[in-house]
Amino acid sequence: MFDSRYHKSKQFFFVIIKLSIVFGVGYFIYLKLLKNEHLDFDTFITILNKNGLFSFENVFFLIFLSCFNWFFEILKWQNLVKSIKPISFFSALEQSLGGLTASLITPNRIGEYGAKAIYFKKSYRKQIVLLNFIGNTAQMTVTTIFGSLAFILFINNYNIGISTYKLILFSIIIVSIGIFAFLSLKRIPIHIKGFSITRIITFIKKEVSVEIHLKNFSFSLIRYVIFSFQFYYLLLFFNIDIDYFTAMTAICSMYILASIIPSLALFDVVIKSGAAVFIFSYLGIDEFIILSITTLMWLLNFILPSVFGSYFVINFNLPKSKR
Repeated sequence: MFDSRYHKSKQFFFVIIKLSIVFGVGYFIYLKLLKNEHLDFDTFITILNKNGLFSFENVFFLIFLSCFNWFFEILKWQNLVKSIKPISFFSALEQSLGGLTASLITPNRIGEYGAKAIYFKKSYRKQIVLLNFIGNTAQMTVTTIFGSLAFILFINNYNIGISTYKLILFSIIIVSIGIFAFLSLKRIPIHIKGFSITRIITFIKKEVSVEIHLKNFSFSLIRYVIFSFQFYYLLLFFNIDIDYFTAMTAICSMYILASIIPSLALFDVVIKSGAAVFIFSYLGIDEFIILSITTLMWLLNFILPSVFGSYFVINFNLPKSKR
């Protein structure tokens, strides 16, 4: 009798959590779109309509790029998870989109780690957290490599008050500190939630094959190319006369600046908007156009997938112990 009541209470509490996540995400989306002091929603829609964004061709192509972007993110996750157990593409899709939705109201999308982990039984959860970390690290590595090179080119071409020499020196110092810390941690028995640093390094090097690492990096690179091109396409959509190389230099610089600032994923649009306005102001592009583009990118690549992810959150059930 007691067990039955406890089970029902647990189920009810779990449903409340799922509904809270979905309604919380919906409320924050409402605030960002309709109560945004930096971007008037009516003006935003009017400009999009005036420029023909809502034509079938434009809508189809933009959504196609977003789906293509998330297709490779789902493949990336499926590829990583197969190092501990094979999962279907649909399962990878469910975990990726469900994890996205559940993580939107957490700092730097850290909630994604726990959200994906609970899809698996307890014996797999630590490995799943590490695999998610590997996936995010690969994406950040691509962003850092291209962003750093682009930003050095950008500050060399535009007078933005930052010394190229100082930037390169700072980058070398950061990389040196990272290498030193990595080599030091290998010899120190530090534990994080039951996982020693040595165990983490061993897992990354030995339990995840080179093939999986290469695919992980390749999928991250493909995603970076897709969403960068999507931003460039939107610049052209707003009739901005800019060549591809100049646009990519600015776009990659924007992404590296936005990536190093901690934020809630739901407010990622604010961070990227600020970085984009700063960078593209040197190219003489109107602030409202840049705010419109970053909002569209946010809607297409975060909010649209999270709508589908909400379905998976609502229908999620904890895995059975024998799973």
